[in-house]
Amino acid sequence: MSVGTSRTGGVRGSAVRPAVSGTAARDPDELGIDPDALPDGLVVADESGHVVCFNAAAARITAVSAADAIGTPIERALPLEDLEGRRWWQLTDPYGGLATRTGQPERNLLLPGGREVLVTARYVRTRPTGPVRRLVVSLRDTEARRRTERSHAELIATVAHELRSPLTSVKGFTATLLAKWERFTDDQKKLMLETVDADANRVTRLIAELLDISRIDSGRLEVRRQPVDIGAAVGRHVQAHVAAGSPADRFLVRVRHPLPDLWADPDKIDQVLSNLLENAVRHGEGTVTIDVEPADSAGTTVTVSDEGPGIPEESMNRVFTRFWRGSKRGGTGLGLYIVKGIVEAHGGTITVGRGPAGGAEFRFTLPVAAPAYLTS
Repeated sequence: MSVGTSRTGGVRGSAVRPAVSGTAARDPDELGIDPDALPDGLVVADESGHVVCFNAAAARITAVSAADAIGTPIERALPLEDLEGRRWWQLTDPYGGLATRTGQPERNLLLPGGREVLVTARYVRTRPTGPVRRLVVSLRDTEARRRTERSHAELIATVAHELRSPLTSVKGFTATLLAKWERFTDDQKKLMLETVDADANRVTRLIAELLDISRIDSGRLEVRRQPVDIGAAVGRHVQAHVAAGSPADRFLVRVRHPLPDLWADPDKIDQVLSNLLENAVRHGEGTVTIDVEPADSAGTTVTVSDEGPGIPEESMNRVFTRFWRGSKRGGTGLGLYIVKGIVEAHGGTITVGRGPAGGAEFRFTLPVAAPAYLTS
């Protein structure tokens, strides 16, 4: 193991060097790596238990400056407690414990004020079972992990809630039909089966959303590029809303020609258009305007805007995050997160703002790209 610091004396391998006080920088080539470049906190104590290395990440995590930490006993510079309030250094006793120990595995510990950190320790000896010459401690902030865990918990709760309603409906109608088939007329049976079909489609869409989120988060969302007539695709989605009962005069489609050839994944572009138009219809008001035009950077730009109250300024930066909902009118809050992932998988960009009539305005741009058979 090679350890060095830009603020202190250093250690290379198992060789022991005297601690050097002060904050003068050593030659990074001599040390092998600048500890301040490490993403995790690094704290090193010498054979007497005094701190000889305290990198920038450790200072950020602990809110203790390197100048204050260098030269002080490690239990004072890094006063850690376990989750039961016991002092960690007294429990582990790195310098006076068993000589066969090599370190401490990662565990959750508390800094003063109750801030939780992940701590790992390594005991460096010049010979097996010899005295500890260097104590190397790694610190990680748990906030990012907590955010991930909260996000996963919210996702599970949302999925459970969204699945409960359609599955209850499907189970209820199928059980009723099986038990009392002869008692219902053909029209009643048809209505029940149509409801079951609609709820099954709802479950299928939710599962597809979950798969998309998994692929987006892992960077495995595949894009199979084919020629896409974006103007015709917009027209199809508008007609679908009209067929579902929306008035035709609520939509205004403006396509500026000539448009560049667009090579994109048609199914995923349909997902993007479906989500944006559904949001505008459900959460917006007045005319829904869809503008399709060439982009200045050799691509195609699609803008969807409405005349509703719009999105509050303080919510603009959260629109494309998971579970953001613009109103209390239902939905999983996953649609716009998926939209952003799809657009970015195509190499494009998407933004949100306030439209000319004051409502929400979503604008995405897809660049010119090669077809799938030329890139696969």
